[in-house]
Amino acid sequence: MIKVTIKLSAQTGVEQFEMIGHADSGPYGQDIVCAAASVLAINTINSVEQIADVKPETRMDEDNGGLLTAKFPKVSNRDQLLQMQAILKSFVIGMQDVARNYSQFIKINIQN
Repeated sequence: MIKVTIKLSAQTGVEQFEMIGHADSGPYGQDIVCAAASVLAINTINSVEQIADVKPETRMDEDNGGLLTAKFPKVSNRDQLLQMQAILKSFVIGMQDVARNYSQFIKINIQN
């Protein structure tokens, strides 16, 4: 099972997310839940970097439990903050949708 933890701040929105585990919803290379979660996470990190021009701190470990973490720095530029948080909100919506449709393979925990 993939476990996604999303940490929120009342002031700024999403501060970080962590994904750990494997969905095991299909054979390697055909696991649509893993593919969906991976695409959402990687696209979010790339979009924050390329659109908002903000570099998150990331860590990956595919071998030991399928770990991906992304920590987003505090941003003082209002335009960058709005762009970054719009992208991160889209990530949350996408993950919630995947979890709603494939609840036996992915769980989300949102922490305030």
